[in-house]
Amino acid sequence: MAKRSTVIAASVAGLVVVVAAVAVVAGVAGASRPTKQTVTVRLWDDQVQKAYDKSFAEFEKKNPDIEVKTSLVPWADYFTKLRTDLAGGEGDDIFWVNAGNFEDYATNGDLVNVTHDLGAGIERNWQPSVVKQYTQDGKLWGVPQLADPGIGVFYNEDLLKKAGVDPASLSGLHWDPTGADDTFLPVLQKLTLDSSGRNAADPAFDPGHIVQYGYNAANDLNAIYINYLGSNGAALQKGDKFVFDSPEGVQAFQYVVDLINKYHVAPSAADTNTNGDFSRDQFTQGKLALFQTGSYNLANVQQGAAFTWGVAGIPAGPAGAISVTNGVIAAGNAHSKHPDAVKKVLTWLGGAEGSAAIGANGSASPAVIPAQQSFLDYWKSKGVDVSPLYKVLDNGSVQAPQGAKWAAAQDAFGPIFESIFAGRTPVEGGLREAQAAANAAIGAG
Repeated sequence: MAKRSTVIAASVAGLVVVVAAVAVVAGVAGASRPTKQTVTVRLWDDQVQKAYDKSFAEFEKKNPDIEVKTSLVPWADYFTKLRTDLAGGEGDDIFWVNAGNFEDYATNGDLVNVTHDLGAGIERNWQPSVVKQYTQDGKLWGVPQLADPGIGVFYNEDLLKKAGVDPASLSGLHWDPTGADDTFLPVLQKLTLDSSGRNAADPAFDPGHIVQYGYNAANDLNAIYINYLGSNGAALQKGDKFVFDSPEGVQAFQYVVDLINKYHVAPSAADTNTNGDFSRDQFTQGKLALFQTGSYNLANVQQGAAFTWGVAGIPAGPAGAISVTNGVIAAGNAHSKHPDAVKKVLTWLGGAEGSAAIGANGSASPAVIPAQQSFLDYWKSKGVDVSPLYKVLDNGSVQAPQGAKWAAAQDAFGPIFESIFAGRTPVEGGLREAQAAANAAIGAG
């Protein structure tokens, strides 16, 4: 019979073996269930957010160790909040950036170098114009997500018919800063009504009691004034330098401002300066007949409009119908605590499977080429011809905003533009002041 001490020793030894074995098994089990990482993605479009949530649900099935959460920040506050958050180390892991702001972040070392981190050749299925737009010093600073076609005019067919305006005639309209050969303004006057049902061409029209506007002339860079500049042979910038204070530029701005303050065929700047979605909401509520905008608002209009609507070309100016075209990237935060997970999500967004949902629900035109057909198919299935948004680019395009100090420039000229559109500052003097302020902000003479 073994001594008691020997039995205890053997029992203890056996227990150690068992505990060790359990520890090994637990370690193996733990290895199969790694800690889940959360990657946050910030954007400003609520319709694309819905598409992203659907896309990321599929991503998480393939990558169970990564959870992706989207964060929506309204456009009006987007870049102000982004600058503040990044400066305080609170930025999301991935965030949308437009052409007017990306160089600033790239220069500051805030963005992931896609060319280096995601590997050469990954951009072969991305829209070349967007790749070019976001490449600096031979490096691509984000994954192309949206490739906007041109700008168009969305119309409320019911309101046009009541005013005796044929929707087919819209694409043939032109504006003239001299007023001598203007076919656009008379249509807008027909479509603008006061509370007594009189249109803006009627001498008895009451601009103090407007119930229906004809058009969304406003301090809107992408949808409105940059296109008027281009259509009059002017531009917002040449390279990084601001050049809108030219005779043609003054004509273009004066025409748009007069639509608001002289002819009263567009909402007051008191509303549109403070709410970037005001015109869109007026259109979907049936209070605005013509809404000049881009593909980024197609899904919003489809969701909100209870009337028959369609898309026409923008009015032509002296230089033709010239539109801006633009792209948006998903940029990786270079300071993220989850760099490997961020790379996986960026790679997913850069593939056909990851971007397909963007086009499939009609929210925007994807910058990933294999995913673009789903966008065209979607709108065709809804009976909406979006071809005017693409045809306008056959006429050429005006340069989109750019520059490493674009945000600083916009901060400088923005308040002056608001005053111009509100009618408080004369166009000619205001543009001179605004251009000087913008160029001073970027260090250009």
